[in-house]
Amino acid sequence: MNTIRKIFWILNKFFMVPAFRLGLGPLLGTPISGYVMIIKNTGHKTGKLRWTPVNYAIKDGCVYCLAGFGKVAHWYKNIKAKPSVELLLPSGAVAAEARELLASPERLTIMRQILKNSGFAAFLFGINPFTVSDSVLEEKTQDYIVLGLEPKGIGSGAADPGGWLWLLPTFATILLIWWLLVSFR
Repeated sequence: MNTIRKIFWILNKFFMVPAFRLGLGPLLGTPISGYVMIIKNTGHKTGKLRWTPVNYAIKDGCVYCLAGFGKVAHWYKNIKAKPSVELLLPSGAVAAEARELLASPERLTIMRQILKNSGFAAFLFGINPFTVSDSVLEEKTQDYIVLGLEPKGIGSGAADPGGWLWLLPTFATILLIWWLLVSFR
């Protein structure tokens, strides 16, 4: 695994996914850091639940994301095997069905918007989505895969069963009790 993929793997596994599971997703998206959602799906080999942070764009009621590492991305392989996923967006969770945009005339427009929404990440890969021409963008992203994720229903978010939102008030309560006990000795 190359260095940049390793850095993203560590950042995603130990920061982004836990933050979303704790309900902190709405606090993380900025034009600089990028706008992120979590794709919750099933591993195609293990059958285990997988959580993958990706940059996204919303257009005409559909959510779009990008597999920037192409067909080698494990989460992409999982979606190809089982296209039914859940999306943890900063504003809530939805169930969705994934489809690949291959030769769609909108592919380049949607890809550009996702890259704009990715904050520093696009620049890290040498792409300025605000100024790059369509032909150069097409050339630099020929291995990128654009996925359309069409919402089909409600998903389970951080405050629902299986989410981690309950940890914040529990931890805060324990700290408050500890502080009160220590303060009044």
